[in-house]
Amino acid sequence: MAALPVYRWRLAPDGYATRRQLRALGLRPGGQEVAATLERPRRRREPLVAHLYRVDLAKPVRPMTPGRWAALAKANLARRICPACRRDAGYVIPASLGMCTTCAFTDHCDLSRSA
Repeated sequence: MAALPVYRWRLAPDGYATRRQLRALGLRPGGQEVAATLERPRRRREPLVAHLYRVDLAKPVRPMTPGRWAALAKANLARRICPACRRDAGYVIPASLGMCTTCAFTDHCDLSRSA
């Protein structure tokens, strides 16, 4: 098995792109293997590594279907519901708190206000 080519930061040839670069072009790797790696050196630490894919083998991004839009909306709504008081907080609940700020920074959660 041949080793992958390794390029230094900003020295990769044309025709290769990272996942983010492919996405910006409206493409996805589409099942292809990693074609090369890109390394960014750092002092006293191991280098940052990015995987590169061939642009000519990339496929277009699949469009969002109505079912996928509905599932995404439901998942985002679930991230806004406080598990302590069961109210929609109006923002995504911080993972560091695990509950809305009203419940996190009061002595007790006012359960009488839950709907």
